[in-house]
Amino acid sequence: MRVEIWSDIVCPWCYIGKARFERGLAAFANAAEVEVVHRSFELDANAPSSDGGVAVSEMLAAKYGMSPAQAKNAEQGVADAAAGEGLDYTTDRVNGNTFDQHRLLHLAKREGRQLEVLDAFYRANFAQAVPVNDVEGTVAAATKAGLDETRVREVLADSNAFAEEVRADEREAAALGASGVPFFVIDRKYGISGAQPAETFTQALATAWADSHPTLVTLDGAPGAPECSDDGCEVPAQKNAG
Repeated sequence: MRVEIWSDIVCPWCYIGKARFERGLAAFANAAEVEVVHRSFELDANAPSSDGGVAVSEMLAAKYGMSPAQAKNAEQGVADAAAGEGLDYTTDRVNGNTFDQHRLLHLAKREGRQLEVLDAFYRANFAQAVPVNDVEGTVAAATKAGLDETRVREVLADSNAFAEEVRADEREAAALGASGVPFFVIDRKYGISGAQPAETFTQALATAWADSHPTLVTLDGAPGAPECSDDGCEVPAQKNAG
């Protein structure tokens, strides 16, 4: 069974939702049979791509018409939710363009290190307040997660490297009707939006598993029908002659 997760590195509910999904997956009886694939989704493809970026509190205030105090309170609410999942979270973060990190996640997928690199990017952004536009911070996180530094720098220097893979993920998200993230798709049959409780994911996985592994239903028939077993085959009773 395959679960695809569309997310963005600067999305706090993606960070929290991933933790909740993993708890839900751990409680699923057939977790070992589940393949998890992370896919790209940019919440703001026009976000600044140069070093620096915009403070999250400023971005929230501008985007939603909040006062600085309201923006701070909103971020604190998310921080509390993250803490409830055992996640480190700082409200003193900088928002920016995530396209390069998504490209590196596709490199990581090819190298079999996608989960490790995604976790490293989440920690850098949410726990350590490393701006996503910080090239050296991105390189450090990716290499610490197991990617080769030379290869990471080559991909960052070539804006076309893995660009089509990111765009393809985003086209698929649109085709599936995803307008926000996190967005979870199980076997291309069930879609789940948002950072749902862990129990919701466990139930969804169980439902999808039952669909693809139906239980055999034995129908009632005439009693006493002959059959063979390990002990041999039943011999029909002989009718008495005339």
